[in-house]
Amino acid sequence: MESKREEKVKVFSSGMKVARGEVEVMRDRCKGCGFCVTYCPMGVLELSEEYNVKGYHFPVVKDEASCINCGLCEMLCPDFAIWSLLKEERPVIELPRRDE
Repeated sequence: MESKREEKVKVFSSGMKVARGEVEVMRDRCKGCGFCVTYCPMGVLELSEEYNVKGYHFPVVKDEASCINCGLCEMLCPDFAIWSLLKEERPVIELPRRDE
């Protein structure tokens, strides 16, 4: 069975480049709504077990290598507490097809 990341990478055709992002979080600005975690298309974020100064769980990066710098987290954040920065662009890896 393929991982979630492998399934998502397969949608890109060969020769394309995919952006890689680096997510930054201002943990004490976050109010713990979870929009960034819920709607991240690559599943990069999760809510921390820790609390910020406001008493909310803030998002943390669980899989930075999967971030494609789409910017959805920063668009959805009502508190402007999260953003992504372009880290690099690299060619999409060609994954072997499974026999069906």
